[in-house]
Amino acid sequence: QVQLVESGGGSVTTGGSLRLSCTASAYLHGRHFIGWFREVPGKEREGVAAVDIDNSTVIAKSVKGRLTVSLDQVNNILDLQMNNLKPEDTGVYYCAAGHPSSLYRVLSPSDYTYWGQGTQVTVS
Repeated sequence: QVQLVESGGGSVTTGGSLRLSCTASAYLHGRHFIGWFREVPGKEREGVAAVDIDNSTVIAKSVKGRLTVSLDQVNNILDLQMNNLKPEDTGVYYCAAGHPSSLYRVLSPSDYTYWGQGTQVTVS
């Protein structure tokens, strides 16, 4: 069982920055990904960015250039640095870990087994 705890959410104005952190209690066996997902009002949960233990990184096109993800394998922490935030980035951000069935599904929420409780990000 893997427990994921997110932190770092909050409220910022347009153009501001936030850094989210996800601390994992353990790593999964085999090649797995740990990533960030979000639920914005009126939309389904979507993948934002994910990384595996080899530091292969996948970032959604909608946030590329503004959001970066980094994995600290020593301390089991996944960070999401969010810059130039926009009101449409408002939502609940979740950390998740799992074994996507292919690289094409790395940002598919249904391919992830373990989820954190989420942290609210509000951009106004």
